[in-house]
Amino acid sequence: MTKRPAPLSAPSAQGAPRAQARPRAQSPQVDVREWASGIRLSGFMVIMLSLVVLGAWVLVPTLGTYIDQRQKIAALEASVQVSAAEIKALEQQQTRWEDPAFITTQARERLYYVKPGEVVYLVDNDLDPASLPQEQAPVSGDLVETPADWMPQLLRTVAGAGLAQNAAPGPGE
Repeated sequence: MTKRPAPLSAPSAQGAPRAQARPRAQSPQVDVREWASGIRLSGFMVIMLSLVVLGAWVLVPTLGTYIDQRQKIAALEASVQVSAAEIKALEQQQTRWEDPAFITTQARERLYYVKPGEVVYLVDNDLDPASLPQEQAPVSGDLVETPADWMPQLLRTVAGAGLAQNAAPGPGE
């Protein structure tokens, strides 16, 4: 005799209805052990994997060296361009010094040379009176405390120093 299961909707002996068995709509769970046991490694795969790891181990430092050398080459090329500009400026200056009139002008301005029979007058204080410093006002005997909030000034100074452009050396410096 086979035993048949009772219908699910029938009340139980205690009078309470039985819970209906429904399939749960959950995400499928993956058993890691089952998944890992499905991986089969052959000797060929182990050799190829070890060759890939060895290749990466050999090439990564070489790649780092290559990138470092490319940066050095770029820096040296920039240095060559700066040097070429300096050479061009020095060649122009050399051609100016080949001109006798330029040499005479430089001797007169820098060394105060004169031709025989010439009289040179050197003028002191030849500045415009407007550009001369004004007389200093008398110093007060009273002490006055000026309100100063030093924190914003410090922040402005630090921000200004961080955002300032670096001065590049000009030709001849």
